[in-house]
This record gives sequence, structure tokens and C-alpha cells, in this order.
Amino acid sequence: MRSRLSDLAHVAEIVGAVAVVISLVYVGQQVNDSVVASRSAAVNDANVALQSWYLDVGTNGQASSVFYRGLMSPEALAAEDEFQFLMTFHGVFLAFQNSFFLTEEGTLDAELLESLTAAILGVKDTPGMRRYWRQRKSYLNASFASYVDDLLTRETNTSMEIYRAPSVERDSI
Repeated sequence: MRSRLSDLAHVAEIVGAVAVVISLVYVGQQVNDSVVASRSAAVNDANVALQSWYLDVGTNGQASSVFYRGLMSPEALAAEDEFQFLMTFHGVFLAFQNSFFLTEEGTLDAELLESLTAAILGVKDTPGMRRYWRQRKSYLNASFASYVDDLLTRETNTSMEIYRAPSVERDSI
């Protein structure tokens, strides 16, 4: 009887060990699913932040005008408009910085960061970008500022011509 009870105890230990292994596999799968969901949410949040910024600036005629004039000739802006330009520009740079840090920690893919920050390449040679960067660079994290400094040394993507001064051809269309 004692040996039968001992055998049953061993079987119970084996069954318990198998149950623990199965539950650990299940928990591991749940953690993996949670990580995937968190990364998807972070990607969505990064895209939504920039989308909102573009929609806010692009659908508000006054904001769009101030931003465009600020890019092309910031010295011509009234003090209030310059302030709006700098705050608007800084808002998008905070979104870029957030995406940068999510990439650094491995939450966002580096290619996504490159696509999100590609807009910097389009405006990097504008007077407004140079002015913004001189005035506000120190307000950003040093590692992100170095990343942007690297972007500013790259060749300009010619597909970003929308940021350039309007041409006669474009005005006549």
C-alpha cells in the first residue's frame, strides 16, 4: 500500500511538473502577445501624433500661413507669429523625439523612425528650420539633437519640393 501511495505521489509530481511547464508556455505566449500589442499601439500613437500635427497645421489657414512664412522667412514674422511658428515647430519635434526614443528602446522599427523624420530633410535648408534649430535645439534631449544634426547633414530628398518657395508654374495650376 505504501509503495502504491508512493507511486501515485510520483505520478502526481510528474503531472504537476507538466502542468507547470504548460502554464509557463501559456504565460510566455501571453507576454509575447502583450509585447506585440504594445508595439502596435506605440506605432499607432507615433503615427497619430504626427498625423494630428499635420492636420492641425494643414487645415487651419492661419496656422498654415504662419508656419509656411516662418519656414521661408522667419525674420518677416511679427513677434506673435514667430512665437506661434516656434511652438508649432517644437510640437512636431517633440513628436519626432518621442519616436526616436521608442526606436532606441526597440519599440519602434528604425525604418519607421526614418519615415517619420523624413519631413526634416524637406525643410532642413529653409531659413525657418535653421532659426528654429538654433533657438530650440538645447530644449531637446542631446542624443535626439545629435540624430537631427546627422539628418541635417544629409542630402535633401527632392520629393519634398512642397516646402520650397512657390514657383510660377505651381501658382498658375
